[in-house]
Amino acid sequence: MVNELLVNLVNSVLGTGKRTARGNQSYHCPFCNHHKPKLEVNFSENKKGYNPWHCWVCDKKGTRISTLFKQIKAPSEKFTELFKLVANETERKVVEKVINVKLPDEFKQVTNNATGITGKQAWSYLKNRGLTMDDVYKYNLGYCEYGNYANMIIIPSYDENGGLNFFTGRSFEKDPYRKYRNPEASRDIVPFELFINWKLPLVLCEGPFDAIAIKRNAIPLLGNNIQSKLMKKIVTSTIQKIYIALDTDAMKKALKFAEDFINQGKEVYLVELQGKDPSEMGFKNFTKLIQNTTPLTQYDLMEKKLQLVWKNETSKSPIIGS
Repeated sequence: MVNELLVNLVNSVLGTGKRTARGNQSYHCPFCNHHKPKLEVNFSENKKGYNPWHCWVCDKKGTRISTLFKQIKAPSEKFTELFKLVANETERKVVEKVINVKLPDEFKQVTNNATGITGKQAWSYLKNRGLTMDDVYKYNLGYCEYGNYANMIIIPSYDENGGLNFFTGRSFEKDPYRKYRNPEASRDIVPFELFINWKLPLVLCEGPFDAIAIKRNAIPLLGNNIQSKLMKKIVTSTIQKIYIALDTDAMKKALKFAEDFINQGKEVYLVELQGKDPSEMGFKNFTKLIQNTTPLTQYDLMEKKLQLVWKNETSKSPIIGS
């Protein structure tokens, strides 16, 4: 039996589907972007209680709607709706991990007078990165001695109401097997929203340590992509000045974001970091850099795009005589 409420939910994420001869729904595939609706979703649960999906062009497939939602980074509220609709217990557990973000059970607050070895190492690591105890208290920075996040600094992110919406684990070991670990949760959030004044100039950077180093009105993208919820929040806010401070290898994306914001009537500043991210530069040096950064015009934007194309083409050209 087809769950029509589930069909409506998937339609709200992928767009209205088309009924197939097998009674399934076909959609335009978000993975290969084929011009025909080739992503087929089975809304009649199989023997295991799952809803398999499969793209007949790129062969992307899965057994659960939750897997599809996770891979396309659907908004967290869609997972909440999905949780209410799925009956399979395994599926519900997968969805529950996404919508319920909580700090690790082993989480401890960082202090500058810890008695244990791990606690001392955690504080030493933060201090060497230029952080103060004021930073620790403001952002509720912690660490874990055991568990999945053992020997990691835990950097929580809170929404505007003080609710936890994500956290990042960063190893403080010298040569870690795994440098970062994040929870199984949607990144379609507004990171560090609790600390943002939507009437003041905004700085967009990559990592949480960058945002902490910048110290004022900075949002870490948790990578180098702007998720839909954050983009909507910025565009609809009264903020006029936006500083984009991404690493040099993300210049193409930075220019795309700049163009989008300029087209929305925002005043955009492209902060060229030149090999060092804000957390490496420190507050004073980064502040000097943005003070010397001028607004980006449409002409500047076009020129930087051409420079990037030229740079990429030059790097691909073979060396004569080699």
